[in-house]
Amino acid sequence: MANEQLNAYQRTQQATLSGRELEAMAFTRAALKLEDAKKLTDKPADFGKALRFNHLLWTIIQADIVEPENKLPAELKANIMSLSIFVDKQTAKALRSRNGADLDTLININRNLAAGLRTKAEEAAAG
Repeated sequence: MANEQLNAYQRTQQATLSGRELEAMAFTRAALKLEDAKKLTDKPADFGKALRFNHLLWTIIQADIVEPENKLPAELKANIMSLSIFVDKQTAKALRSRNGADLDTLININRNLAAGLRTKAEEAAAG
C-alpha cells in the first residue's frame, strides 16, 4: 500500500507543477488539516484522521529519502530523516494526549517547510 502511495506521489510530481510546488501544497494541506483538528479534540476519529494524513505525508518523505534515485546531498537527507523521526514522535504524543496544543509544533514544521519549498520554487522559476 505504501509503495502504491509513493508511486502515486511520484507520478503527481511529474504533472504540471514542479515537485517543490507539489510538496509545498502537501505540507500546507497537512498543516490546515492539523489546524482543523485542534478544534476536534472532542472527536477522536476526526482528530486522528488529521494526524494520520500528516503521518502518511512524512512516511512518503521518509521513503523518498532512502531511494537510490534521490540525489539530495547526504547531509540534507540525514537532516530530513531526523526531522521526520521527531515528527513521528510528536505525532504519537498528540495521538496519546488528544491535546490540540500538541499539534502546534507539527503545524509550524509543515508551514515552514511549505514556505521554504515555495521560495526555492520561485527562485528556480526566476533564475
